[in-house]
Amino acid sequence: MADQEQVILDVMKKIGKPMKAGDIAEVVGIDKEAVSKTIKDLKKKGLVDSPKACFYVPVKK
Repeated sequence: MADQEQVILDVMKKIGKPMKAGDIAEVVGIDKEAVSKTIKDLKKKGLVDSPKACFYVPVKK
């Protein structure tokens, strides 16, 4: 897993509630578009889910 993917997952787990890509970008200090692309990749891998439009949570394993 790429470092950026792990950082985003860690932030989502720490916050503990569904987050928007823009909110994650603010916390992590990464461009929103880069966060959105990474979330898309994480969704393809089954590591992130979207409980409602534009909000994301890590998948519990």
